[in-house]
Amino acid sequence: MKILRLLNKKYLSIILIVFFIGSYSQAEDEPIDIWNIDKKKIEKKDSNKTSISKENNNEEVIKSSIYDMQSQKQINAVKVEPSLNSKEIEIIGLYDPEDYGLKIDMWTNSNGDQLKYLFSNLEKLNLSKDASDLMNIVLLTNSYYPNINMKEDEFLKIKSNWLIKNNDRELIAEYLIKNQILDLNPKLTKYLIDQYLSESNLTAACDIFSKNTKIITDEYLSKFNLYCLVDNGRKDEAQLILDLKKELGFKDEYFEKKLDYLFEFTDKPDLSISENSILDFHLAHRTNPDFTFEPKKNTNKLIWKYLSTSNLLYNIDEIDITELEKISIIEKATNDKNYSEEDLFELYKRFQFNINQLLNAKGSHKILPNSEARALIYQRILLESEVTTKLELIKILKDSFIKENLPYAFDDYLKKFLEEISPDEVPSNFTTFYYTYLKKDEEVNKDIKFNKDILHQSKIINYFNGDYAKSKIEKDLNNFLKKIKKDKKYFISKKDIILIESIKSDGIEVSKKYDDLYEIDESEIPTDIQVMINNNEIGSTVLRLIEVIGEDKLEALDEDTLYFIISALNQLDIDYIRNKILLKVLPLKV
Repeated sequence: MKILRLLNKKYLSIILIVFFIGSYSQAEDEPIDIWNIDKKKIEKKDSNKTSISKENNNEEVIKSSIYDMQSQKQINAVKVEPSLNSKEIEIIGLYDPEDYGLKIDMWTNSNGDQLKYLFSNLEKLNLSKDASDLMNIVLLTNSYYPNINMKEDEFLKIKSNWLIKNNDRELIAEYLIKNQILDLNPKLTKYLIDQYLSESNLTAACDIFSKNTKIITDEYLSKFNLYCLVDNGRKDEAQLILDLKKELGFKDEYFEKKLDYLFEFTDKPDLSISENSILDFHLAHRTNPDFTFEPKKNTNKLIWKYLSTSNLLYNIDEIDITELEKISIIEKATNDKNYSEEDLFELYKRFQFNINQLLNAKGSHKILPNSEARALIYQRILLESEVTTKLELIKILKDSFIKENLPYAFDDYLKKFLEEISPDEVPSNFTTFYYTYLKKDEEVNKDIKFNKDILHQSKIINYFNGDYAKSKIEKDLNNFLKKIKKDKKYFISKKDIILIESIKSDGIEVSKKYDDLYEIDESEIPTDIQVMINNNEIGSTVLRLIEVIGEDKLEALDEDTLYFIISALNQLDIDYIRNKILLKVLPLKV
């Protein structure tokens, strides 16, 4: 070994002793995580075992250190097996249950088979932001695992799959670092660091490892961590770790050749390029001063993104328009958002067509190759001034992309074209197409306007903001109900009932003389949800409500749906989530 040859056993022993002492000193200085008390006890026991091993002579320290690391590797490997019985990982999350009106045993009564069914349904939906926010809360709140028909690693996998689908990188990083579970959730960790690296953001990827205090056994993560040490200028430390890994059986010729160049053991770079991972591909780029790469249609999307963010993709001006296969590849990259629409459509403008082709584009494009046909239609759109014909051409171009499974390659420019057309000019047969793809950004943060004549739009809704004393809300609500009873023309809406029942569920007293103002239909809550409530299956109930919300905004839900959602939350005393929903759906916003 290159470094081991330079160090005698005594010197290496001192380094290893300092390394292990430093590691455990750092662990003792960490703040106590009340959700992982058992884990701290386990680490303390491991620390005591290590201190005993230091009493051996220098040669034994070297030997035992290596084999201790191997043993630790085996121990950690056991932790990710399906059984996962260790108390060390019993609670993994981000939020205090009390912050959201939930409980630490919210999953205890849930049946794993039912949970798997719910999660499989939710996986198929493109959840709205409202539903996604609720998913984050229910999955990332500190709680015990389900213990009926579901293993702990299955539940962790569900969390990881959701975080990957939701793609909130800051949330993923916080989840991994706070719980120190990089190695326990290798799929999630790989996803995060690969996303960062694909955007040429090595700093963000390596920052994840710099905040980790646990041993990493996953081979890919271990290699990434080792490379981060090199990139950070800690080459001696990286070489020592690499040598120890090789002593334990690690072998990766491609990776080692790239590191040899970075360690400056050779001035001749290895020119091989591996697409097995984004890290392998990045190392090929990093170690080759004359790096070039021409992607294909089947090139991994992460590599496409890396090429794009590293300015390694084709220069539009250098592409020959007769290279239709290359243009087709660029169209696919544009669809995957790894190539800009602007560059693609500038390329389309370079095609040469005669006047007859341009005048009869709607017919002549049909006999051309796909990419060339789209270029013809695009150029004809630029020349067209008559609205109906222009819309027809725009639709032909969009349909052409969709037919070739490139539905996102013509998004920004499509919207740009439609924004140039006034809604008054759109013929009736194009209105659906026009409004479907225009998708103007909606105004947000609208002001709330109170209506003193409608209960659910009155200032009483401020109760759900916590702005009411108990005595005042009782007085104001009863006074309003008194006014309603006198007003024979007032119609009590479902939203009024939702407001009244929510306040009553919090223990606020309402005079019995107003009981006849409305009737409650308890059968409105779906039977399966009511059964979950009766069984105190808190987590399952919230998941089922998220499924009900689905892809819709809360404001778009009908009153009957809102009624049973709020009724379910009232029964479970989940006031925080209930109040957030009510403040979105009850007020009049202008």
